[in-house]
Amino acid sequence: MTRALIVGAALVLLRAVALAAQADEVGINEKLGASIPSDLRFNDETGQAVVLRQLIAKPTVLTLNYFRCAGICTPQLNELVRTFNQVELEPGKDFQVVTVSFDSTDTPEIAAGKRTNYLRLMQRPFPPTAWRFLTGDEASIKALATAVGFGFKKDRDQFIHPGALIILSPEGKVTRYMYGITYLPADLEMAVSEAASGLARPSISKALSFCFSYDPQGRRYVVNFTRIAGAISLLLAAAFGVFVLLTGRNRGETERAHS
Repeated sequence: MTRALIVGAALVLLRAVALAAQADEVGINEKLGASIPSDLRFNDETGQAVVLRQLIAKPTVLTLNYFRCAGICTPQLNELVRTFNQVELEPGKDFQVVTVSFDSTDTPEIAAGKRTNYLRLMQRPFPPTAWRFLTGDEASIKALATAVGFGFKKDRDQFIHPGALIILSPEGKVTRYMYGITYLPADLEMAVSEAASGLARPSISKALSFCFSYDPQGRRYVVNFTRIAGAISLLLAAAFGVFVLLTGRNRGETERAHS
């Protein structure tokens, strides 16, 4: 009976360790090869309703941000401008960009202003139609975020969310994730080229999104010691349970051998 209880406890602890890495709502759950829903409607910069899938006719760099973000959204989009200024690909021909706000209170007017500001930062010709800024209702936002594996949650009047680019093929299929808020031009060119062929490539390890959190005050990523400590504690507890089980089994076998 004691052994069964130990085995049960060890299994529960091991399961808890596995769930600890998946418990957070915020992060990226890669869905390579998945397609965005064909009927999702958003509003464009003029307030006109558009079907997202109909906008995607070429390799697309998808970003999910919200326009009042005081954290990583602005640095991410600024970095994206810097990267676009360096790539040899032609915007509007070889690729396009779609930025969707996951804040349902953002308006087309705000979206239009954002697009104007970022296009002004471009040091090369960049057609306005090559970078769209969309807004929408909660249902459409949630459906898109779920389809591409983008996890976020509201925290009072702000949002907690990851920073990543999601690369889509001309058919609307997820082919690549690029984590963080800085990107190498060569990596982006390769991701766009692969998307053009519909080739889905695995991304870097998701350990970054698990072990690090964004510090809005310092505007940097910091180690989430609480999360790591919790996972280590569960692992140690599970290891101790297995150790007790094996020790008890060996002791029992020794006693039987001597009897």
